[in-house]
Order: sequence, then structure tokens, then C-alpha cells
Amino acid sequence: MDIRLNNLNKTIVNCKKCPRLVKFVHKVSTQKRKQNINEIYWGKPVPGFGNLNSKLAIIGLAPAAHGGTRTGRAFTGDKSGDFLFKCLHEVGISNYPYSKNLKDNLKLKSTYITNILKCVPPEDKPLSNEISNCSNFFDEELLSLKKLKVIVTLGKVAFDNCVKLYKQKFNIKKKFIFKHGKSQLLPNGLILLSSYHPSPRNVNTKLISNKMMVDLFRKAKKLAKF
Repeated sequence: MDIRLNNLNKTIVNCKKCPRLVKFVHKVSTQKRKQNINEIYWGKPVPGFGNLNSKLAIIGLAPAAHGGTRTGRAFTGDKSGDFLFKCLHEVGISNYPYSKNLKDNLKLKSTYITNILKCVPPEDKPLSNEISNCSNFFDEELLSLKKLKVIVTLGKVAFDNCVKLYKQKFNIKKKFIFKHGKSQLLPNGLILLSSYHPSPRNVNTKLISNKMMVDLFRKAKKLAKF
């Protein structure tokens, strides 16, 4: 891993800028779910992971309480992640159709996965100052990916916050529209591709299907040219 990104990830893991989130992460990690009662939770902010030479970045809003907060890896250990990695494997982005833990030898092809917020917020609703506190980390992650061409946001909240950070950084008024599969140009030349979130609710209500997600990532690979 690149020294800059490695140092950034260490800083992320040790961050305690948001007392509300620190308290909630501790609560989640000590009041475990019954099925995870014997596990040692990661219980810290969750950094991104993947290939440093990535042309594609996949962005969520925050780690799941008993997913990333438990395993230490974004979109790992919950049903949303199970659905996501099954689709990523189908299009040749992931070497496995699952992501279990930090020692499962998972590898991503030209892809980096992270969240805008590194800690799980209560009720999955971050406060604006918490998003702001984490924005520098998110910005640094993307700046570290020198070959990045495409950003896929998973869910409208991740999309809205990603757009908000770009608007603030580049001081632009351009309107961005959230629509599954829609690609739009960001002010620094990157392509923003929006997707519905692969949550159990969205899958069960058929708002998103395996085919829709697979088609979206095929499009992302084509746009990113890998």
C-alpha cells in the first residue's frame, strides 16, 4: 500500500473527532447481536480498501453497525455487502463473490471501496458536522487514487453528500440528478455514476435487482476503461 494512503488509514482508524459517533460505535461493539456475541468487534472508524491504482471508486455513506463496524471493512459482514460482492464478482471486479473479514484474501480489480463517513451514526443519520469532520478523509482518499476515472455512489444519501462535498470544494452551482445508472461529469473530470443502495429492503421490494447492479458495474468498468 502507498505510504500516504497507509498513513491516512492509520489516522482514520485513530480518529475521535465526533464524540457522538465514538460513543455509538462503542455501544454497538459491546452490546453485540446474538449471532455475533462471541466475536471481537473492530469497534473503530473503518477506512477504505482496495487497489491503489484504481480507476473505479465505490462509495457508501457509512459502515453498517454489525457489518463494517464489526469486521473492519466497508460493505463486509452484512446483507448489503453480500449482494454487492456477488455482483462485483460476476463482472470480474472481485476475486470472490463474498467479503467476510480482513483475512479472507479478497482482492479487487482496479477498484477502491470506502464510505463518506467512517463511523456508523445512530439510526444511520449523520449530523452535518460529522460529515464535515470526515470530508477531509474522503477527499484525501480520492486524491490518493491518481488513476481514478469513475465514482459509483450507492444510495441517494451517499450521492447527495458526495455531490455536496464536490460543490463545496469547487464552488459550483451545477445541479446533479440522482437516478439509478445515470452518469454525470464532476468538475474535476471524474464521472459520477449513481446507484440505488443494495439494501435488503431495496432488493426485497425489487427497487434493485442483481441484473440492475451487474449492468451498472459493467457500465462503470466500460467508463473507467478496465
